[in-house]
Amino acid sequence: MASAERISRRRFLELAGSAVVGLAVGAAAGYAAAPPKEKIVYKPPPPKAIPTEPLRFGIVTFLTGIPSIAGVAGLRAAEIWIEKVNAQGGILGRKIEYYVEDETGTVESRVEKFKKLTIDKKCDVIFGTESTSTGLAYGPLAEELQQLWLSWDGTTQKGLEETLPKPTYAFRSIYNEAEAVAGAIMVAKYFPEVRTVAGINDDYSYGRNCWEAFMTVLKHYIPDVEPVIDLWPKLGETDFTSHIAAIKAAKPDLVFSSFWHGGAATFLKQAAAVGLFKETKGCLCTAGGVLPALKKEFVPEGIIIGCNSFYFKWTDTWPMLTEFVNEYIKRYGEYPVYEADHAWFTLQAYKAAVEKAYAVKGEWPEKEEIAEALRGIIVPSLSGFRGYREDNYMICDFFQGITKHDPNYDFVLLDPVERISYSQMCHPPDVTFHEWVKSWKAPGEE
Repeated sequence: MASAERISRRRFLELAGSAVVGLAVGAAAGYAAAPPKEKIVYKPPPPKAIPTEPLRFGIVTFLTGIPSIAGVAGLRAAEIWIEKVNAQGGILGRKIEYYVEDETGTVESRVEKFKKLTIDKKCDVIFGTESTSTGLAYGPLAEELQQLWLSWDGTTQKGLEETLPKPTYAFRSIYNEAEAVAGAIMVAKYFPEVRTVAGINDDYSYGRNCWEAFMTVLKHYIPDVEPVIDLWPKLGETDFTSHIAAIKAAKPDLVFSSFWHGGAATFLKQAAAVGLFKETKGCLCTAGGVLPALKKEFVPEGIIIGCNSFYFKWTDTWPMLTEFVNEYIKRYGEYPVYEADHAWFTLQAYKAAVEKAYAVKGEWPEKEEIAEALRGIIVPSLSGFRGYREDNYMICDFFQGITKHDPNYDFVLLDPVERISYSQMCHPPDVTFHEWVKSWKAPGEE
């Protein structure tokens, strides 16, 4: 359909509203002259036929390397969702085909994969990505190619403020630093005596932004807290012994890390070998991304672990969660992690947006109309209700808690586990992160 023929949701509602008002005014005037002889009923045009060809989904995620624990969980969840929806008849009767690309490789190779899915495979929408560098490349590319892209992860505040302030087709994940903000809130609540902190984070934008966000928020709650050492291993490094020795020498009250991949388990195993967490407290704000790999034999009780938007035991009263976890374990023999929830949500949101736009328009919607329907949408996901803001950013809560050993599991659980609300972690769209934190009231203020 040519763009001049499209009718946006808002324009549709304006036109429909005007028609109703006009009918009402005219009817009132006519009745004053004489009783109406016939009843005027507005009948919308019948809906047009829905295309019969399948929908094409593209998925880009890590299938190899240390980030693949998260990436594979996201792909598995997407496959379960697609299988379930196809069994129900698809989206408005259209079955779904999907094409998968491995996010591993250079940024240039990832760009080519996005173009391949868009141009060669003619995908209607692309889902996925975990890496910040991928996200920074895909945002402008989605706008250039006019391709809907619903990211699972990889959204740093600084990068987006600089590269993609007002997207149309790109729908971003929640700010990556949200888990660091949540971690600081947890430390202030459970470890208020902390005064010195050591940081060990991956040496790229996500790790550095998390460290900055964590210390900024923690200083709000504990003004005299100070960093004593900050360490920056390269992403993918597996030998942390020298870093751990440096941390022990610094004798911090707390160790903070934003490791979100297989390195989190490796770090904790090497830290246990020298008794690091017998001497200091810990906050690993994203290590729950590999929760099943955090075995009790090397992860102690009593440290803070963050699980991003998804903790498989957050409740036993949400049927969607229970059904999914049971199916996931049945198929793969292990427990799902947070990328499964991001994948599930983006698919749920896309389906709901298509149905919403179709109900307004009466025919299969264009990508721009689906994007408009996505803004402000709220849908059920594995972690409860989630949505998108009007500026294309995810809305969701995070789960963080204190590690505990349970005889029924070989990995650590969280008890207590807290649900940190979106509004506690993410700044509004009209202010920057630092402006937002500065606006907070000091502890103890009304």
